[in-house]
Amino acid sequence: MAKTTESSTRPRVGLFVTCLVDLIRPSVGFAAVKLLEDAGCDVAVPAAQTCCGQPAYNSGDKADARALALNTIAAFEGFDYVVAPSGSCAGMLKHHYPELLGDDPQSAEQARAFSERVFELISFLVDVRGFDRVEADFQSTVTYHDSCAGLRELGVKQQPRKLLASVNGLTLTEMEEAEICCGFGGTFCIKYPDVSNAIVEKKTANIAASDPDCLLAGDLGCLMNMAGKMSREGRAIEARHVAEVLAGMTDEPAIGQSIEDKK
Repeated sequence: MAKTTESSTRPRVGLFVTCLVDLIRPSVGFAAVKLLEDAGCDVAVPAAQTCCGQPAYNSGDKADARALALNTIAAFEGFDYVVAPSGSCAGMLKHHYPELLGDDPQSAEQARAFSERVFELISFLVDVRGFDRVEADFQSTVTYHDSCAGLRELGVKQQPRKLLASVNGLTLTEMEEAEICCGFGGTFCIKYPDVSNAIVEKKTANIAASDPDCLLAGDLGCLMNMAGKMSREGRAIEARHVAEVLAGMTDEPAIGQSIEDKK
């Protein structure tokens, strides 16, 4: 069985769903809830949450980014932890909110206290709740992409691999340059489409060279970017969020795949 830390009460976790999960891939949110509940947490999804503010922040729109940050902090007041199934959004919440709100003493203190409770989903399961295995089946050979924000801002590297090693039927084959950017970068791919395409083209070549059935990652934006490129290249490689596999919730068609395609 998976292990959890000893506690007399179940921690209250607020799930920060993320815009892409909410609008494009809700199954990732449901998988996150299942994993958190299996880890002994009481989970809620505050209805007042919206965007983390990263697109505005990265585009220099400080006023809107501040408003979104303050809304998020208020929405998650009272939770022991704030967990996001995205290294990119979690990095924004944890590291950039204190900087964004640092010029006002009251807001700065709120942001600091908030940031201490923020974790990326898989790192929370392993590093905070002591998860060492899951009970899931996935008969597939997979490769794993390390997203930039999760890896460099939050230190997410071995945690997903540790849990994937316990999935029945799963074989992990590491791709070359797994830690290199996929070219998405949020607004980067919009501002610099030619550069973005060149980066993802190299990434999909590395993915294909590892000969997987399925590509996994912890950020939906990265997965959508890579899945889209592989589809245009005619590659028959699925793409899934790691939480879906760890939760044993893989009935949903792969990212970018229709129900008809799956049939």
